[in-house]
Amino acid sequence: MNEQPYIDLYKQTAESIKKHSAACLNTHRDKAFERFSTVGFPTVKAEDYLYCHLMEYLSVDYGLNINRLNIPVDPTTVFKCDVPGIYAHLYFMLNDQFYTNSTVASKSLPDGVVMCSMVEASERYPEVIAKYLGKQTANKQDGFTAFNEAFSQDGFFLYIPKNVLLETPIQLINILRSDVDLMANGRNLIVLESGAQAKLLVCDHAMDDVSFFANRLTEIFVGENAHFDYYALENTHHKTNNLSQLLVAQQANSKLIMNIIGLNNGCTRNQIEIDLNGEGAETWLSGMLVSDCNQKTENFTILRHNVPHCTSNELFKYILDGAAEGAFTGRIVVQKGAQKTEAYQTNRNICLTKEARMFSKPQLEIYADDVRCSHGATTGQLDEAALFYMQTRGISYEEARMLLLLAFTADVLEHVEIDALRDRLHLLVEKRLRRQESKCKGCVIC
Repeated sequence: MNEQPYIDLYKQTAESIKKHSAACLNTHRDKAFERFSTVGFPTVKAEDYLYCHLMEYLSVDYGLNINRLNIPVDPTTVFKCDVPGIYAHLYFMLNDQFYTNSTVASKSLPDGVVMCSMVEASERYPEVIAKYLGKQTANKQDGFTAFNEAFSQDGFFLYIPKNVLLETPIQLINILRSDVDLMANGRNLIVLESGAQAKLLVCDHAMDDVSFFANRLTEIFVGENAHFDYYALENTHHKTNNLSQLLVAQQANSKLIMNIIGLNNGCTRNQIEIDLNGEGAETWLSGMLVSDCNQKTENFTILRHNVPHCTSNELFKYILDGAAEGAFTGRIVVQKGAQKTEAYQTNRNICLTKEARMFSKPQLEIYADDVRCSHGATTGQLDEAALFYMQTRGISYEEARMLLLLAFTADVLEHVEIDALRDRLHLLVEKRLRRQESKCKGCVIC
């Protein structure tokens, strides 16, 4: 069993884990370990993990930085973000540690806005931490969730106070760096109080040619009348395995825009669970994947409409080349009494080779009778008639193919509400489709 080495490791190092951890993460650590010891890692026998391959990569003998040793890299020397006009507040995570070096240049945040490590947040903002941390994981029996809660020692904390409008986006760079195979476990918390507004861009990168396993769990709370944009870009390499759990709770009249983009990876599972808990809440969830070689990517989503008069729109698109494998499992749950719900889910996929494989499983669970809901999925190849027509107009086959694929991705990228970021993503996607280096100028780690 893959979990036994980690069970033994925890028993041997529990005190060191707690000693070098954010105090708030120790509160439920032992209970989480007991739960993990009981349920273990998920298997493909569980319906929610039918298409998940991450368990295959847990047999690698990963190192864990339990004693919080210093990481020999300055992220400012390897990451140069040159997105014109983005002007973001810039922060870094090195493996599973928040980078606190004062040489990181970032504009001052507005009064009351906090972006720091979970270690610092535990000391300086215990009331906020106690109010929100663990609320979205309290009733989860998932083995991956329990594993994260048992082993995570740090992460980032983002707090936007009531009615504060953060006009400039925050950009967080996750950098994986190691000389040996490494596992990085991170626990993050994002809180927007009522009336707050903010945009966060999270970029995942890997520096070294070793095997990485990134295990990150993020709880997000979007208060009443708050507006939050969350954009994630994965651009690592074929030896990077990534488990991202995003657990979101929305209150009345809040708006969430979430966009997940995958350009380069090894094996990835994005698990997104959104609870619409207040009337008038609105969710726009979208994602796009460009994958080739033997890359494997799964997006698993659950949107729970728990109260009446909420709206959700979900759109995921995949482009699979080579022997790539993609999976989409999307579930919309309309709870009893959640009348006047509007929920729409779409999955569209293109397989460019006979070897590429796509698994799609859209689902609706409706326990109310006055709703508007739909779901659907299609998987196919490029339109040969359109390709032929474009070639008769003097466009080469390769360029015609490129134009059709770019048009296919356009409506996902249009949901990005940061103009500079949207333009750059269009460029990165085009470079990826052209099999060029899909990295920004000046960035040496992509």
